[in-house]
Amino acid sequence: MNKSFYHFLMKFRQPHLKDDICKFANDAYKDHSFPKYSDDYHEISGYLELNGEYLPTLALFDHVWELYLEAEKK
Repeated sequence: MNKSFYHFLMKFRQPHLKDDICKFANDAYKDHSFPKYSDDYHEISGYLELNGEYLPTLALFDHVWELYLEAEKK
């Protein structure tokens, strides 16, 4: 993979939109401990399980992870 998950997620940051993915991206941006350089599913999901109280459900992370995998295939 060429870019980290965090780098991919940041393309969804928007100051005014409030859909779930946008909110996830905005909150991850504010989370200074987020594993910014990781492209490892288990590392990021483990981190979010313990520290991602801003994430409404891990299913959202799984959905965005699938988008990330699709984008990185191209």
